[in-house]
Amino acid sequence: MASLNAAKQQLRSAMKQKISAISHESALSQSTVVYNTLKTFRPYLDAKRISVFLSMPTGEIQTDAIVRHALESGKEVFVPYLHRNPTASPGLPARVMDMVRLRNITDYESLKPDAWGIPSIDPATVHERQRIFGGPDAHYSDRALLDLVLMPGVAFDMAPERGTIRRLGHGKGFYDYFLNRHNEKSVSIAGGGEQRQESTSSCPTPPVLLFGLALSEQFLYAPSEGSVPVGPLDQPLDGLILGNGEIKIPLSPSSSSASSSSSTPEN
Repeated sequence: MASLNAAKQQLRSAMKQKISAISHESALSQSTVVYNTLKTFRPYLDAKRISVFLSMPTGEIQTDAIVRHALESGKEVFVPYLHRNPTASPGLPARVMDMVRLRNITDYESLKPDAWGIPSIDPATVHERQRIFGGPDAHYSDRALLDLVLMPGVAFDMAPERGTIRRLGHGKGFYDYFLNRHNEKSVSIAGGGEQRQESTSSCPTPPVLLFGLALSEQFLYAPSEGSVPVGPLDQPLDGLILGNGEIKIPLSPSSSSASSSSSTPEN
């Protein structure tokens, strides 16, 4: 585990230097490409309940246009909310991430930037919102699940031996822990016979789709650029949309909804 963590930190350091050389204009241009690609991408079009990361001012895809489009399209949009872990245990992280729902565009525009410049949910309003790990409450939070998670990352690549898409995060484990809890909740709801709030079908709950959004410089195309080290808790992605318009899909996708191997948007 120590060697894995060291390898991850080494790649993060290298990527930090690489990303710092990307101009603001290039990042904005690539963000527009990702947005336009996503608008015609079938998994996004089909998703009713999505989570979208809210961007730092620099160094990653800017998601403002995506959040606005999703809200205007009638999707239920959830964004990250970091808080103290209510389950105190030596084996669990002290801070964890939940996803809480935005009410509308006005609500989104009212978010204030945190210390990193990321628009953030006011903790005083969390109890008024539907959230993935809340409830039971008036918002049916106890039955809330996601269809699609749009994720940030530091670096991405495709495993040469298996064709899976690997993601290197920022090292806090927020998404790893969140996705593990989301999977457990999905199994619990399916096993208990409960239905998702918007579902009228008796079919099993489909797995949440995980898609990364990245600047093209964040994808490691060649072994000479390095590779993304992963451990047992690192979940492979269902796909990755890059700032040059490419869509990377696993060679053996985990979900039939993202089974196309095309590198162009699906209409």
